[in-house]
Amino acid sequence: MKKTLLFLSLLGALSCTAKVQEKPSFLWIEASANFGSYASDADSMARDCKRIAAMGFTDIVVDVRPTSGDVLFKSRVAPQLRQIPGWSPNGYVLRERTADFDYLQAFIDAGHKAGLKVHAGVNMMVGGWKGPGIEHGMVYDKPELQRWCAVDLKADGNLLNHAKDSSTLGGRFLDPANPEVQDFLLTMLEDLASYKGLDGIVMDRCRYDDYAMDAGYSEEARRQFAAYIGHEPERWPVFTEPGHIFLDKEPDTLEVQWLTFRCKVIHDFVARCVETVHNTQKDLPLGIYVGAWFSEYYRSGVNWTSPSYDLAKEEPTFAWATPEYQATGFADLVDFMLLGAYCPAANVHGDTEKTMEGYAKLGRKRLCGDVKFYCGPDIGNEKGFEKGGRGDLLPEIKETIMKEADGFFLFDLCHIRAFDYWDALN
Repeated sequence: MKKTLLFLSLLGALSCTAKVQEKPSFLWIEASANFGSYASDADSMARDCKRIAAMGFTDIVVDVRPTSGDVLFKSRVAPQLRQIPGWSPNGYVLRERTADFDYLQAFIDAGHKAGLKVHAGVNMMVGGWKGPGIEHGMVYDKPELQRWCAVDLKADGNLLNHAKDSSTLGGRFLDPANPEVQDFLLTMLEDLASYKGLDGIVMDRCRYDDYAMDAGYSEEARRQFAAYIGHEPERWPVFTEPGHIFLDKEPDTLEVQWLTFRCKVIHDFVARCVETVHNTQKDLPLGIYVGAWFSEYYRSGVNWTSPSYDLAKEEPTFAWATPEYQATGFADLVDFMLLGAYCPAANVHGDTEKTMEGYAKLGRKRLCGDVKFYCGPDIGNEKGFEKGGRGDLLPEIKETIMKEADGFFLFDLCHIRAFDYWDALN
């Protein structure tokens, strides 16, 4: 009898181990950072997909719409990407794509041959890129599309179209409230969802700008906001003092309404994205990437929690959250979620935000079982990772996160290549 119980106990332990190992592991492949390897070389895709599978990854997310707004797949509306900005010893330069093969299809073929699932990553609310001496992408190639760009409150108290803002570099954000922007992006998603071999789509930057409590003040947003609250807002911009990266005081009624409105814009757009993708290919999963630092995410107009999660009760940052704000949670809409547990190499363990383990634990709490989520680090840009040499830490990170999340997620392949981490997870 004791031998039987011992056997069953061992069998159960092995079964539990098998379940952990069966959890997916996602690897992100950013377009710009990996452009030199793959833009014109399908053989390199095939070679590296085999190496990625050998590392234990089950899924890859191939970025096919970087912040320039141009695309690396067939689309009726989005321009094809032929150049991309990249860093060189001489500063930022535009690198050319010389090949004509279908970049996404080549990755689908190479990934499947290696036993990987292939998801297309798409940056959503962006349409251009500005760097030192470079203005590149959709809204610069077609200046008439600059009317689609976000309008920000600047330090001098004036409102400024993001495409014309020379004080900030990086992606040029579009206005999420603009119906033309939404219709364009939905058509683009429809084109992407038409790829029959694709295993999923992951939306990135489906939000307002990073420092976006001062963003979103277009005339179209004002019209919609007035309709939302039932009268013209008594202040415009709503936050009248520039530089509101974070809330520094209890928001008043109008400010809460404005924060809620922006989250509702994103929530309702995500719902339209899900409908569009599933209407195009019924069983194609649509996921979304978000930063796991939820206590700060209100600034980008995103509530990625479950709508049943009691924000005001559970989150000190959100003591002001109304039932209307809570209802903007979109975890129940998407098919899966990637949570970026981006923090220093020293912060693997813990129960709170700013630790990888804490981000995973809090992710499970905040999502309330509404959606599968895969969580993981940036192993190149965060403190302690910048110079490489941390391959020994990756198994510990993966094991820690796998215990708390539905799977593992790592950003980015370029860091694996740069720091020779190919054998780090074996």
